[in-house]
Amino acid sequence: MDFKEKLNLYQKKINNELNKYTRNQECLEKVLNESMEYSLMSGGKRLRPILVLATYEIFNQDSNKCIPYSVAIEMIHNFSLIHDDLPGIDNDDIRHGKPTNHKKFNEATAILAGDGLLNYAYIVISDDLKNSSNNELEYKLKIFNEFSYAVDRMIAGEYVDTEYEQRQIQKDELEYIHKNKTGALLTLCVRMGAILAKVSEKDLNKLTSYAQKIGLAFQIKDDILSEEGNEEVLGKPVGNDKKLQKCTYVSEYGLQESKKILNDTIEEAINELKEYGQKADFLRELALYIKNRNK
Repeated sequence: MDFKEKLNLYQKKINNELNKYTRNQECLEKVLNESMEYSLMSGGKRLRPILVLATYEIFNQDSNKCIPYSVAIEMIHNFSLIHDDLPGIDNDDIRHGKPTNHKKFNEATAILAGDGLLNYAYIVISDDLKNSSNNELEYKLKIFNEFSYAVDRMIAGEYVDTEYEQRQIQKDELEYIHKNKTGALLTLCVRMGAILAKVSEKDLNKLTSYAQKIGLAFQIKDDILSEEGNEEVLGKPVGNDKKLQKCTYVSEYGLQESKKILNDTIEEAINELKEYGQKADFLRELALYIKNRNK
């Protein structure tokens, strides 16, 4: 099975699982539930939950025990996208080729839909913890702790990114934004899959390094696409980073140097997977997919 086929299978699996968590019942908050579902099921690459599954499957075949954590991380990701698009942050009207949540519904509903997805993610994980055996709780509580910390770091990165608009910043400050805003969740995904697979500390360190590098690469590629991407393919406006005078790799290093840093970072990430042979082929291809994506 080639990379695209496997990616599609993963995406279908994740979408099927997410569908199980949509709230379609008649109730006073029906519109809020529709708003949450609108963003959660509007598409997207599903890279974060896929990273959880693919990392786990390097060591074990049956990744069903990863499902609650995959679902939860995608809820967190969509919470962040809803809030990113709000007028007070990026003020975007289009996401995945559709109106953003606050344009489809209204600003108050979008804020609360984001809050709802954030909280729902914790409900999903806590339900899994409640139903876990005693010998599973130790490593699952470690994941819960890392999950909470990574969400905190993502929010911190978003804050600094917004606060530092129209300001000259140091390179270490730019790396701080990218490490937290984008890298924290991507690193968490790989670590969750690895911890669920009960890997050794050595393997956890190698996979963490891989994750940190693809997390940085993902944001660098986003910066590049914001500069030269195709709006129709991206499904969102191009040029917003420049318009808002955001601190990006392109604004700091220029377009060509950013592309070189991207290539080098992806190569370093792939090198971290050497000892896993063919079992890590999907993660290698995923790194290249991040580098070459056009949306």
